[in-house]
Amino acid sequence: MADQKIFAGPRIRRIRNAKGLTQTAMAEGLGISPSYLNLIERNQRPLTVQLILKLASVYKVDPHELQGEARGSVAALKEVFSDPLLVGELPGDQELIELAEAAPNASAAVIKLFRAYREQAERLSDLSELLAREGRATALSGARLPIDEVHETFERRPNHFAALEEEAEAFTAVLDPGDDLFGALKSWLRREYGIVVKVLPVATMPNWRRRYDRHSQRLFLSERLSPFDQLREVAMEACLIRMTVAVAGEIQALKLSTDEARRLARFELGRYAAHALMMPYQAFLAAALRSRYDIDVLRSRFGVSFEQAANRLTMLQRPAAAGVPFFMLEVDNAGNRFRRAGSQGFPHSRFGGGCPKLPVHVAFTQPGQIFVEAVEMPDGAEFLCIARTLEGPQGAFSERPRRTALLLGCDIGFRDDIVYGAALPAAGAAGKSAMVTATPVGPACRLCERAGCLARAEPPVTRPLGLDEMVTGLSAFDFQ
Repeated sequence: MADQKIFAGPRIRRIRNAKGLTQTAMAEGLGISPSYLNLIERNQRPLTVQLILKLASVYKVDPHELQGEARGSVAALKEVFSDPLLVGELPGDQELIELAEAAPNASAAVIKLFRAYREQAERLSDLSELLAREGRATALSGARLPIDEVHETFERRPNHFAALEEEAEAFTAVLDPGDDLFGALKSWLRREYGIVVKVLPVATMPNWRRRYDRHSQRLFLSERLSPFDQLREVAMEACLIRMTVAVAGEIQALKLSTDEARRLARFELGRYAAHALMMPYQAFLAAALRSRYDIDVLRSRFGVSFEQAANRLTMLQRPAAAGVPFFMLEVDNAGNRFRRAGSQGFPHSRFGGGCPKLPVHVAFTQPGQIFVEAVEMPDGAEFLCIARTLEGPQGAFSERPRRTALLLGCDIGFRDDIVYGAALPAAGAAGKSAMVTATPVGPACRLCERAGCLARAEPPVTRPLGLDEMVTGLSAFDFQ
């Protein structure tokens, strides 16, 4: 305690006020002058060991009470002021420390109010989603970041951009890549724009996937990327250069509200265009139909990754030349959702995607293994789900690799058109699709009313909790 200066002015003032003492009376009890006590209470003088011992003996103050009291409050206040509505309001932590020290009860009230606000915002979001699922329009919305707006916009619309598909076909004709699209793209960039593509070691690019140096006209790629991801990065750069007008037109049609959202949308459309270039529409659709949508066959045929081929399957919605209307969902092992898209928009109202019983979460138990499962929603709708883990950029020996899982789904009625349909167990006679044994799931725990679910993580927002002390259900949350 002697090695560390302790400034505890607000706490000394609270102790004095709680005992109904004036500064003069307390100073007399401690054997110091009132002016010195005043300086202590204003945090202009630290407490000495002798004063701490005097406080303990005269006023029965626990010495530990004078240290670290505000640490928990400061951490909680940091969480409050990291909210998008308040971020940037405070220049540093000093004001939070002063607030926690000088007004601990007010700090606790602010923290309590923020937690109530956050819980109510989550409940309103759940109710808004529930109303949307039932076909009722709602204007309820919370503060959103630009990336949230972009994700929601792309999830609501079909994952098909006709103008970019046409541009990709025209670009393919110009490139005439044969079996070497990567080489053709590098030659085109160098010939038309003087851009040289170079793959750099991890030590040179420790934090970047791709970096374009406008001064030297060089496009750098990290060696962490697989050959498939390197091809996509080069294809994205080339597409964003060649398809500037088409991409700008699609961004304008999305009607995004901020420049940052439009910048992020440009990146997403660049990724889409790259996939369209790597897997030309007509050739990819024909191969998908012949292989009955076998993703491993498609990835080998076009020299792409599992994720890229699966993503491309959600884009096959050209009029008069459409494929099975797939939708996709990508999550990490903590349940965070990164991407959602669909041939007809991601089916929030029919599928949800937030159920912990979906096979996308089981996929983490056996990396690289394909899981096929039929699932049934509470309203009786059934879906065929295909799930598999994805490996992110390669790390060093000391780094933990990034691993996510992808779920590709479609209506169960398409099971006979898909090679994975044969993997579904049937409860009755072989070949009868209606007899498939489906796993009962829900859109999300907060919106699901299935009773006795062992996987339930939250109570439903639509039902009151059951608080019968004499009865305990199988679920972690009993409700009426």
